[in-house]
Amino acid sequence: MKVALVNPRWTYEHSIYFGCRQPHLPLELGYCKALLETDGHSVLMLDGQLQHLDNAELAERVAAFAPDMTVVTTAPTYLFWRCAPPELRVPAEFLKHLAGRGEWSAVPHTARLESGVLACNGGVSVSRFVDHPALHWPSDWIAAHSHHHHRFDADQKGAGAEVEASRGCPYNCSFCAKIDFRDAYRRRNHDAVVAEIDGLMAQGVGYIYFIDEIFLPQKALLEALVDRDIQFGVQTRIDLWKPELLELLGEAGCVSIEAGLESLTVEGREMLAKRCRLGTEELAALLVDARRHVPFVQANLIGVVEDDPALVEYWRKHLIDNGVWANEPVPLYPYPSSPSYRELWGEPDDFAWERAHEHYLASFRTFSDIQDQRPRALAELESSCCNH
Repeated sequence: MKVALVNPRWTYEHSIYFGCRQPHLPLELGYCKALLETDGHSVLMLDGQLQHLDNAELAERVAAFAPDMTVVTTAPTYLFWRCAPPELRVPAEFLKHLAGRGEWSAVPHTARLESGVLACNGGVSVSRFVDHPALHWPSDWIAAHSHHHHRFDADQKGAGAEVEASRGCPYNCSFCAKIDFRDAYRRRNHDAVVAEIDGLMAQGVGYIYFIDEIFLPQKALLEALVDRDIQFGVQTRIDLWKPELLELLGEAGCVSIEAGLESLTVEGREMLAKRCRLGTEELAALLVDARRHVPFVQANLIGVVEDDPALVEYWRKHLIDNGVWANEPVPLYPYPSSPSYRELWGEPDDFAWERAHEHYLASFRTFSDIQDQRPRALAELESSCCNH
């Protein structure tokens, strides 16, 4: 079988998306390509951002390949599942350019409309992940990947890349949209991760970002990185790290930490179901200790009504004065698969995204730092597709 895997050319005008908008390696397509080729299939993988192709040009290349099946992603491929934009305008634009549709009824784990009625062929398919092989990327893709994600400490050296060492999270924070697809925590095969990093280094990569939902202390991986000339960034919970492991994290080459603190008060963390056993003073001490070993440490904060603004400002100033960046609390988006959404409206239905979107726009006047345009209503964003 011939299969085309496409990451379309994403645009973000008035989008709700508040994740990073730079090009990133489409890891999920990379896994698909490796597994399909292992089974003997012929695969064309395209990325609009990294290859500087618009959606019409991508469709032309797919048509020339004449695949039996085309897969198009419906969110930017940084696997930033918590901040995926709800609008489908970009993949819809690509599909408009792609003529012809095949028979879907035989494709497992897919859904389609038949005479206006939803028809499903099997349930949700969730990857084992733990045995995914080491990925290999075209050299021109790596050369085009100059971005070092969440890197603020110094001049960048070498190309950037993304790697996934684990998937899922053992926690159940109320704001997190992990339930349906990325729930159970599992680690990828250690040798495959190290081999993938070695391959990236051979292609000139000097910095990698671990896109793991939560980068838990992995002593074997950190010890392997100590012996390699590579720098990296992670997102984690600071309460899971002991001082000696924070020191090893710095020795291994970590130069950037996003620590999901979310709230600077006990009450706020309880409301978000953080299950954190440490107090704010202890968390602040760990963050400051991490800053001794890692050039950039950020405490991510979410706007929580239980938090006293004066107390939040006191702790933000304390952290900033000690070299730890603590952002101004950002608004909480009630993603349809998150506990926050279910608490407000119950189980998601066909209008869950529209409901969450309208609530978000109505509740806040300012949004995240990268949203220089006010997001528009979902119906307006999707006016060119989805029957709006």
